[in-house]
Amino acid sequence: MLNDAALDQLFREARSHNGWLNKPVSDDTLRQLYELTKWGPTSANSSPARFVFLRTREAKERLRPALAPMNVEKVLSAPVTAIIAYDLRFYEKMPKLFPHNKSMAELFAKNPQLVEATARRNSTLQGAYMMMAARALGLDAGPLSGFDNAKVDEVFFDAGRECEGCDQEFFPEGHVKSNFLCNLGYGDPSKLFPRLPRLKFEEACTLL
Repeated sequence: MLNDAALDQLFREARSHNGWLNKPVSDDTLRQLYELTKWGPTSANSSPARFVFLRTREAKERLRPALAPMNVEKVLSAPVTAIIAYDLRFYEKMPKLFPHNKSMAELFAKNPQLVEATARRNSTLQGAYMMMAARALGLDAGPLSGFDNAKVDEVFFDAGRECEGCDQEFFPEGHVKSNFLCNLGYGDPSKLFPRLPRLKFEEACTLL
């Protein structure tokens, strides 16, 4: 079992941050972040999440038109904003990810509704794993859902759109959809709001 200090860092003392210290997050740290995140379980090891890490002012300005007004400054001031997205053709990688069942890719390819549900659900899980991995690495996270998914998809994932310097195969293909955003960095504790309450066990759980 983890000690109390680790549990505090991951859960009890961790907060959703809105303000950030002027401290950069290195590319190496982002690579470490993914290397931890990728071990979280997904349905049939499908791993449908795709992550776009916006590190520059220029990159985040592309996101601005899609943001709710209250979220603009949160994004622009964060060292990194991650777009957690999902690939609707994730099953094409299943011969690699689920090699003991060669028919799994075909099962998904024939069922678009299953693809959508699996991709959205499991990319959400992977986004949550990413937040926990960030906390484990000493980063803070500030997830956001106040934005226009269609605008994000048009700017970052539209079919035929060029992406200079990108080697990620999913960027220009048109089959990746945004799920939610998450700011990453080192949070400014002076900008935290008072912590809101949570439900008690008896309010949220049933033992059968």
